[in-house]
Amino acid sequence: MTRSIQIGERKVGAGNATLIAAEIGINHNGDMGLAKEMIHAAAEAGADGVKFQNYRTEDFLSDERLTYEYVSNGRTVVESQYAMFKRCELTLDQLCILRDCCEQAKVIFFSTPTSEEGLADLVATGARLVKNGSDYLTHLPLIRAMARSGLATVLSTGMATFDEIDDAVSAFRGAGGRDLILLHCTSSYPTPDEDVNLRRIPALAERFNVLAGFSDHTWGDAAALGAVALGATFVEKHFTLDKGLTGPDHRFSSDPVELKSLVAGIRRMEAQMGNALIGPTPSEAKGRHDYRISCALRMSLPAGHILCKGDIAFRRPGHGFPPKFHDALIGRKLKHDLLAGHTLEEGDLL
Repeated sequence: MTRSIQIGERKVGAGNATLIAAEIGINHNGDMGLAKEMIHAAAEAGADGVKFQNYRTEDFLSDERLTYEYVSNGRTVVESQYAMFKRCELTLDQLCILRDCCEQAKVIFFSTPTSEEGLADLVATGARLVKNGSDYLTHLPLIRAMARSGLATVLSTGMATFDEIDDAVSAFRGAGGRDLILLHCTSSYPTPDEDVNLRRIPALAERFNVLAGFSDHTWGDAAALGAVALGATFVEKHFTLDKGLTGPDHRFSSDPVELKSLVAGIRRMEAQMGNALIGPTPSEAKGRHDYRISCALRMSLPAGHILCKGDIAFRRPGHGFPPKFHDALIGRKLKHDLLAGHTLEEGDLL
């Protein structure tokens, strides 16, 4: 399996901390001031990266009569899809401003384009990472363009069949792409627990020989923590400053307090994962001495006594002969007078 990839100064993969990305998407609502505030809030919460969407509405939508229904501030909102997306478009100049803000905040800037022109804009900003959304997984020409760009690429696999994922990975590699992360994703917002299917993360990693991660659309932290426990090297979570802001994604996004909690939880999970070596940990060393049991004398016995079965009991501490040596001690002769409860060691015996 691919062990790690380099994204700017950050390594992702085996032996490295999970890359945690705050998905701002269109939660900036077309307000650059809000977008910059969100970048700094995400960085303060501990995120490693911040993602935007630099689509052109016409790339995927032409019928201005189509509407979108969502819940915002507890009420159902129905609005024109075209108008909603149009107000959140980002120009190249705006992308450069957001990139500079990310550099100032020391987080990785990346985005999801919907065309080769959008990809070219990201290359022009100096982005080191690009993402292809689940809705564009079957857009193989764009995936090939991402491969040719040389940028590390994230492919999200929501709604996909196995064959569609295989086609996308093959297209990326066939066009010379090397640094690839597949994100397990369920494209429902928020995702019901029974549709999360975290076991797909190691399955993607094994089947496609890639780093795998998780695009999390659930409530709370449990799914993301489980993803890390199953080997996710990249976790993405929708982010907002305020769940009460108007827009389709705010209500199920993490706010700064929740994102900070998620980051802390993932970092703790990583520490708890440790390594696969079997054996006592440094914190268990004292316990082995104090709480393990040893072969000890059931009664006080004189020097020269030959040990028999009834002489030996099993008692704490654990620095003497362990119980597995019980039979080997039978017939051994004591070198000294020893008191009841004495822990037997090699120096006590002739």
